[in-house]
Amino acid sequence: MANILHRVGIKTSSIEDVYRALTTNAGLAGWWTTDTSGEGDQVGNIVLFRFDKGGFDMKVKKLQSPNLVEWEVIDGPIEWVGTTINFEMRQEDDYVLVLFQHLNWKEPVEFMYHCSTKWAIFLMSLKALVETGKGAPSPNDIKIDNWN
Repeated sequence: MANILHRVGIKTSSIEDVYRALTTNAGLAGWWTTDTSGEGDQVGNIVLFRFDKGGFDMKVKKLQSPNLVEWEVIDGPIEWVGTTINFEMRQEDDYVLVLFQHLNWKEPVEFMYHCSTKWAIFLMSLKALVETGKGAPSPNDIKIDNWN
């Protein structure tokens, strides 16, 4: 199995602000994609994320407010289905450290390289949303190739 791992520090004294950005429709639409439906605030909920070239359906698997959000990919590109997306957070001084994991890829295919870069871009969008009030969700994100 292969994994995508990232770490980002978000300058805020409120870990709850980061948790809300990962569990509410407004928060998710503010940093990942404006075409988001569903609420990620209850285990078992399904959240739909749509992009220009497809989308993803996530089932909320675990929530431990304000330190953990975990999703299972239940629909989308075949490489994503069955993978797990995990955000672990902890407060350190005036930063919330986010340890991001996209786990259990069957193999490190070229699409995984693309997704790793895009996750980094979207995590910076999450950082901007919490720190400044304005993220860069799709369709306003940085495009890196023909896959977007």
